Amino acid sequence: MTQVKEPKDVKDLTEQESQQLIRALYLKATKYLADKGIVTNSVVAEDSRYLLPIVSVWKLKTLSDGTLWVISGEVPSDHIPVSTAATAQEALRHFSMKWQLQSENILRNANGDKTQMQFAQLLVKRAEGLHHLCNDDKLWK
Repeated sequence: MTQVKEPKDVKDLTEQESQQLIRALYLKATKYLADKGIVTNSVVAEDSRYLLPIVSVWKLKTLSDGTLWVISGEVPSDHIPVSTAATAQEALRHFSMKWQLQSENILRNANGDKTQMQFAQLLVKRAEGLHHLCNDDKLWK
């Protein structure tokens, strides 16, 4: 059996591998919305951003819910109305704050539920990671 080698660094990705990752992140975002009963119409590619393979934030037009920011990748998938944030950077900042608040609420109400506590800890870690990405100016120029 042939073993597929994973690139050690995103810089080692070919253009085709990068496009496949971007497509996978996009499909994950649209599947997340579909699972919520939200049908996408189109993507506003010029406003969407991704940092392979970690995170993507998509500006997606939907058939019934207007335009949404949708986050996917090695983070929990989530969405907010585009009116909440003007740019992808602001959307990531919003998700970071939202997840910090959600994790506090979960921890307050977990009543010792290990699964809930683990999820809250995951949200905190991902929120902190997003916070660092939002404040890294060289990513947003």
